[in-house]
Amino acid sequence: MPTIMMIAISGPSSGDRAYPQFRNDTGIRHILIGTREFECVGQSPPDDHAHVYLEMGARDEILCPYCGTQFAFDSRLDAFAAIPADGAFKAH
Repeated sequence: MPTIMMIAISGPSSGDRAYPQFRNDTGIRHILIGTREFECVGQSPPDDHAHVYLEMGARDEILCPYCGTQFAFDSRLDAFAAIPADGAFKAH
């Protein structure tokens, strides 16, 4: 079973740093992303779960403990990009 590193449950990104947010509205198993630090929101509001900050560290993948989505780092992507593209969540 993969190790889960959960740093904190968070609300909207705080401070001077805006962390990318990702969602999984279609319920797929894997989403490729271009960052190792991000927030998973589960599904789009109002069906979202607690917005959880996840950090992969040196690893290339991490499992969200709330929705079970497996996120994998892809260095070819921009930090706010995802494959599939609708995995990137923009609150505004």
